[in-house]
Amino acid sequence: MSVIIRESSVALMGPLTLYAILKVRVDVFVLEQGSAYQELDGRDIEPGAVIVWAEEDRQVLSTLRILIEDDSRRIGRVATAASGRGRGLGADLIRHAIRITNGARIILDAQEHLEGWYENFGFLRSGESFLEDGISHIPMTRPPSAPELGEP
Repeated sequence: MSVIIRESSVALMGPLTLYAILKVRVDVFVLEQGSAYQELDGRDIEPGAVIVWAEEDRQVLSTLRILIEDDSRRIGRVATAASGRGRGLGADLIRHAIRITNGARIILDAQEHLEGWYENFGFLRSGESFLEDGISHIPMTRPPSAPELGEP
């Protein structure tokens, strides 16, 4: 089968889909990266929050979330399951997220080693490095005037 990209609010998705999305996030951030953090932070259920995911054969392979912050959108919780890596799914989700934000300014906190990857999508460093859950991150911004989406 082919990969399908879906988007939904938490309130409108089925419980098994939500469980699969949260499992990917916990597997990547907690188990693989060893981060001890509050995965269920309440932000997934904020008004306007959208979860985007890639699935194949009803299995969630990659996911991210989009939040509303003032006049910007925030992309976060970008994660791809080990079984989905190397297929460009993260890039597909980022491109999809950029499209559905309708030209809004987008912000994110990237793991520092992924700075160049996010630059391919028009994101620019917008602050100093900082540690989050023991991992070096950098704030990045994609202005509304950023060029068309690149290929990483």
